Amino acid sequence: MLASHQPLTQVQQIVICENHAGQRIDNFLSTFLRGVPKSRIYRIIRKGEVRVNKGRIAVSYRLVKGDTIRVPPIRMSLKEEENHHPGAKLSQVLVQAILYEDDQLLVINKPAGLAVHGGSGVSLGLIEAIRGMRPDAPFLELVHRLDRETSGCVMIAKTRAMLTHLHNCLKEGKIEKHYFALVHGKWKGGKSVDAPLHKFVLKSGERRVKVDPEGKASKTLFEVIENLEEATLLRATPMTGRTHQIRVHCQFMGHPICGDEKYGFAEQGPATDKRCNRLFLHAHQLVIDLPYKPYQLIITCPMPEGFEKYCQNLRK
Repeated sequence: MLASHQPLTQVQQIVICENHAGQRIDNFLSTFLRGVPKSRIYRIIRKGEVRVNKGRIAVSYRLVKGDTIRVPPIRMSLKEEENHHPGAKLSQVLVQAILYEDDQLLVINKPAGLAVHGGSGVSLGLIEAIRGMRPDAPFLELVHRLDRETSGCVMIAKTRAMLTHLHNCLKEGKIEKHYFALVHGKWKGGKSVDAPLHKFVLKSGERRVKVDPEGKASKTLFEVIENLEEATLLRATPMTGRTHQIRVHCQFMGHPICGDEKYGFAEQGPATDKRCNRLFLHAHQLVIDLPYKPYQLIITCPMPEGFEKYCQNLRK
C-alpha cells in the first residue's frame, strides 16, 4: 500500500497486508494521509467516518491482516499541505545526514532543534520530512525518539518486521546507545547513576521528569572522556529508556548538561555561556543486532562541529 499524496475526493477502501498488521489505526492513517493533522485523524475516527470491516473502532485499534479500512474524503488547506513538506534546505541537510541505509533500516543524524515528529505546535518533524522526501516509500516509522534539542542517531524502520524486531530489542536491552554529554563542573557522579524517574506535567502543560522513589527504575552509565575548564565531557550509556533520562540523572548528580534550559543551573558558567546555544547532548553511537547480519552493526555519528568547537574553546 502506498501513501496518499493528494487530497482524497472519494471514499477509499484499503485492505491491510502483513506489513501493516499490528499497527495502530491512527498511526497507519498518519502515514497514509500524509500532511493531514493528527487532530483531524482522531476526529474522523471518533466520528465513525473511518470504519474497519464496516464497524466503528477506537483510535487505539490495532490492525489485523485482511482488515478492510474505509477512509473518507479528505481535503487539506494550502497552508496544511505546505507545512508538511520539507523545503529544499532541510531535504539537503537530511540527505547528507544519512548514516546507514539498507532495505529495512534507515539511520539519520538528526540535527539539534528538529523534533522527531510533528505535534505540540510543531507541524513538521524528522519523520514527516523523511516521508515527504520519499513519497513512494510504503513504510517509514520511527523506532525510538530523541529530544528535540538532542542531536544524533535516530533509527527509522522501513518495514513492519524491522520495527517489531527493533522494538523487541529495545525492550530487552539488546541495543546499545551511547551519547556524548558536556556537563557543568568537574564530574563527581561516579560511573553509574541508578535513580528512579517520574514524569509529571507543569501547569503550563510542559512535560518534566524528576528523580522520585515512586518512579520507574532508571540506570545510566557514565565515563569521563575529558576534564575541561569548568566542565566535563562524558560518555553516557542509558541502560533503560526513560524520558529525559540522561539529562535528569546529570542534574540529580549536580552536573546538569550545558545548555539545558529545562534542567540546567541558573548561575553563570558553561551552562549559561552565551556561546552555549544548544543542548550539549549527542547520540553518538548505536550497536544493533540485525536478523540478517552475522555481526553486530555499529553506527557512529561524529560530534557536531558546533559541539566540538565549544569543547575546544573550553580547552583554551
